[in-house]
Amino acid sequence: MECLEKLEDYENYSEDELVERISLLKSRAGSDLIILGHHYQRPKITKLSDFVGDSFGLSEKAAKAPGKNIVFCGVRFMAESAAILCNPTQKVYHPDPEAGCPMADMANMEQVMEAWRKIEEWSGSETKIIPITYMNSTADLKSFCGEREGIVCTSSNAEKTFKWAFDRGQKIFFFPDEHLGRNTSKKLQIEGERLALWKPKEKNGGLSLEQVQNAKVILWAGHCPVHMEFKVRDIKHVRKYYPGAKVVVHPECEKECVEAADASGSTDFIVKYVESQPPKSVTFVGTEVNLVTRLQMMFPDRKVFKLQRSLCLTMYQINLANLCYTLDHLSDLETVDLPDHVKTNARVALDRMLALH
Repeated sequence: MECLEKLEDYENYSEDELVERISLLKSRAGSDLIILGHHYQRPKITKLSDFVGDSFGLSEKAAKAPGKNIVFCGVRFMAESAAILCNPTQKVYHPDPEAGCPMADMANMEQVMEAWRKIEEWSGSETKIIPITYMNSTADLKSFCGEREGIVCTSSNAEKTFKWAFDRGQKIFFFPDEHLGRNTSKKLQIEGERLALWKPKEKNGGLSLEQVQNAKVILWAGHCPVHMEFKVRDIKHVRKYYPGAKVVVHPECEKECVEAADASGSTDFIVKYVESQPPKSVTFVGTEVNLVTRLQMMFPDRKVFKLQRSLCLTMYQINLANLCYTLDHLSDLETVDLPDHVKTNARVALDRMLALH
């Protein structure tokens, strides 16, 4: 199989042929090439990846690695984060630039700026508001936080990040995932009127002056479609028909689902949780199905089941054909590039998070 001109031509080859070609290209490139595969990528992609993990962990590894060409198999915001953290000698490529994140797209700069102005106005000049954006957001929103004494968080360090923010201000504005925000707030015993939900499609976010002033945390009305598939009824089914089985879910799930599960945490946490279970144990996992499939292969001595089948369609846009095409055309393709001011301020917000570790 030779280097081909068009992406469509690669789609005519079998998976075995593509795997062989990708392996050859990796061997030729040596340490100059690093392939990053997110936990939610299909198993054939993660098997070819040099590093597999969550979005931030992968970006960190890329920045510390010697490779000058980084190919990120994940969604757009992940490739952007790698471009923010990598050093000036490194270039970041994304096999499908159209593979975005539905949750990240639920908050854009114009909407967030409008909300920020109103929240500041209603909170009063004596109230310090700290903006926190979830890693699953666009680079310009990370930059927004960097410019306003804010920070980025991941699903694994959200609680620590909230505490950091409250050491510096009286109120948190958290976006774009309301469920991670709600589950994290509950850990800090922030519920009821101290928690408000900003709905960007409604006037003033659907909130009153009193609601904004009473709130300690203002959440953005955004969510992950993958994790909305998991419901309490699924966990009740496990409890009824699989007594003794464990249930672990991602904190992007609804609060009621997280409360009903045995444990919740990031993708890395979920991997470690299943690993910690004894042989012959039964664990139901509430997250993207490709990770569940890989866990089944990683731990054949125990039973790992999906809580519900939930596929991230944009993650699935990365495939062997466009990965192979990317590796074959690195010198011709556009890199993941960001305006200098966005990159600089986003790096500030990410560095604040790094300092918490």
